[in-house]
Amino acid sequence: MTFVRSIRSICRMSKYSGTNLASLTPADVKLWLDSFDTVLTDCDGVIWVENNPLPGATDVVNRFLSTGKKLFFVTNNSTKTRPEFVEKATKLGFNVTIENIISTAYLAAQYLKNLSFTKTVYVIGSSGITKELDAVGIRHIGTGPDTLTGTLAEAVSGFVPDPDVGAVIVGFDEHFSFMKMLKAASYLNNPDVIFIATNTDERFPTPDRVIPGTGSIVQAVITCAERQPIVMGKPNAHICEIIRKEYDVDPGRTLMIGDRCNTDILLGKNCDFQTLLVETGIHNATDVQKFATSDDPAIRALVPDVYLAKLGDLLAYM
Repeated sequence: MTFVRSIRSICRMSKYSGTNLASLTPADVKLWLDSFDTVLTDCDGVIWVENNPLPGATDVVNRFLSTGKKLFFVTNNSTKTRPEFVEKATKLGFNVTIENIISTAYLAAQYLKNLSFTKTVYVIGSSGITKELDAVGIRHIGTGPDTLTGTLAEAVSGFVPDPDVGAVIVGFDEHFSFMKMLKAASYLNNPDVIFIATNTDERFPTPDRVIPGTGSIVQAVITCAERQPIVMGKPNAHICEIIRKEYDVDPGRTLMIGDRCNTDILLGKNCDFQTLLVETGIHNATDVQKFATSDDPAIRALVPDVYLAKLGDLLAYM
């Protein structure tokens, strides 16, 4: 895509612009960089892949911090606590602290804390969730393997619901099973039990495999519980409110960076942030062009304001 307008036009043009940032002049990119004070960035596929930082990403993030911009890692990953994210990030060279991390496990625990929740949580998930619950003094049960043994009738009759369970949290759980689904749905049959999902990411594609994401697990529980959850993660409104209220950001001067249009970029749109897609993860320029030509407004909403091959390409302009 070509772009021949000034940066002031960028600020006024449609949210569904889909502009290649590399097509701008260096001066226009600099003006764009000056148009935001706060940076929110996804992690996997944007700044690192597994335990490897993406080229130039560490330098760009640290440059944002050194120039005084607020910066937050915003991740749908519920398998780690905020301290664990900090440990990983600092090992990879990112100059961040716990105050720079917003994770769905943390948001779920804070949500219950803010409700003055005093009961027990049934957790489909991992220690990332339970450690965040421990940090705010909330009891929990359910993590770890829970498989069907014996007959289904024996399993059903042998399950005695804990009367103190007042919430169910569903996150990524490699031990997800029929028994966990049965128990979660049984607790959620009580309309007073709170239903929380950390996120609804569908899957994690690899070159020759597909790893089911949290959304696949959440949808299974939704189906049998016949209830909809409160979703903590991107792109849902709850995280927008947390970011705006807790971190005092100006939406118009905030940038959301991501690799996935239906979570990261849509979060930016839902929060009225500026948006940047990097092509080092799920979506790329071809997807942007396809979304932009759709007749469906919901699909066009997935188009970022600007896109770039990789985050590290910004370093030349900083």
